[in-house]
Amino acid sequence: VQLQASGGGLVQAGGSLRLSCAASGRAFSTYPMGWFRQAPGKEREFVAAISSLGGSISYVDSVKGRFTISRDNVKNMVYLQMNNLSTEDTAVYYCAVGPPRWSDYVRQSLYKYWGQGTQVTVSS
Repeated sequence: VQLQASGGGLVQAGGSLRLSCAASGRAFSTYPMGWFRQAPGKEREFVAAISSLGGSISYVDSVKGRFTISRDNVKNMVYLQMNNLSTEDTAVYYCAVGPPRWSDYVRQSLYKYWGQGTQVTVSS
């Protein structure tokens, strides 16, 4: 599986961005997908995850109500709509193929395939 993330950029605080992640591979629809981010000088952290058919979704508390994860299994795409961005959202954002079991979605070590990352910079 190969993942290609896009949609990052420079935006002012309060603005919005939509990240996209294109996946290759026939098994895309059978796995949860996740978004992670890594800010300068910090460890990579979980942002959001969506189950294989989209029925279950989870977010880190800091983005709840502002970010929305979604997926299109026909197009092999996963998205992260980010609204009301703050400077604390500045990071490189990564999409990743999650572990088969939904209950493991927060276990970063179980994400097997990762995209290359897309930079999101929020200015004050």
